[in-house]
Amino acid sequence: MLVYYHFISPGVLGHLNMLEMEANNFELKQQELRQRGREEELNATLQALLSKRDQLKVEIKMRTLLDRTDVPYERNEDVDDLEDGSDNSQLLLMMARHTQLKDLLHAHHLIGGYDVLQTRKGKGVCVSLATAYEGVYLETYNLEMDLGSNLRICRHNIPPFIPLERLVTQGNMQTDIRDFLDTLSQYLNAYAGRKQQLHLTKEIHSSVRVAESNALCTILVLMFTIPGEKAEATLCTLQYADHTQRLPTRVNIESEDTALVSSPQWKKNQALLLGTPLHTALVTMKKNGSIA
Repeated sequence: MLVYYHFISPGVLGHLNMLEMEANNFELKQQELRQRGREEELNATLQALLSKRDQLKVEIKMRTLLDRTDVPYERNEDVDDLEDGSDNSQLLLMMARHTQLKDLLHAHHLIGGYDVLQTRKGKGVCVSLATAYEGVYLETYNLEMDLGSNLRICRHNIPPFIPLERLVTQGNMQTDIRDFLDTLSQYLNAYAGRKQQLHLTKEIHSSVRVAESNALCTILVLMFTIPGEKAEATLCTLQYADHTQRLPTRVNIESEDTALVSSPQWKKNQALLLGTPLHTALVTMKKNGSIA
């Protein structure tokens, strides 16, 4: 009986092993790519959800602030017309306003100015204007506007002594919303700064008595105690004629001692009060012995 033996040459066997290894490596790489792609997809979904969560938090905060105000909600006839169907020009105008405000949101969000959020399914926006003084965030104010053929403020919590209507009438809100908001923000930050200076004065300087002040903090009457045997009192009136600034435009000193008012030291004190925040100027005046 004859037996036939078939032999596989070493070269062919090595080639088969190499092909098998390449196939295994290819499968492993495919699994890694699929896993990596899935991880990237999940990460992108997670980031989108986190962003949506943050946006909802801000929107809820703004809506809560607006709901606390006593300013009634007003309907805009132009928006009603859009709901019933309007021509293409009105629709394009609304889209243009929306695009402008979205660009405004991006720019001001980067510099920490104010945020803009859509309301009523894109037919309105809520603008949030934050105020700050010396690195400390103070009050936040909000405007809700309709995006009709004429941009219109329907609700807000701006203090009544801020000339909002005059800024709307005299400004160019319809053509340059950013300029209008920048001007309004300047008024609000100046008011917040003056108010904070008054608060710090009461908190730091117990010897200084605030005899009079108005809501806008544009007129302050202070009573100083002058060191000495008599401990005379001196009245200091600060007037802020420019409501967009935090420093006074006029300082008047009144005292029974006329020589004191006209003295070189009090002339310096007067200049100091004109060019320095109130609470800071009083620290200097106390150090040089002008006030108790």
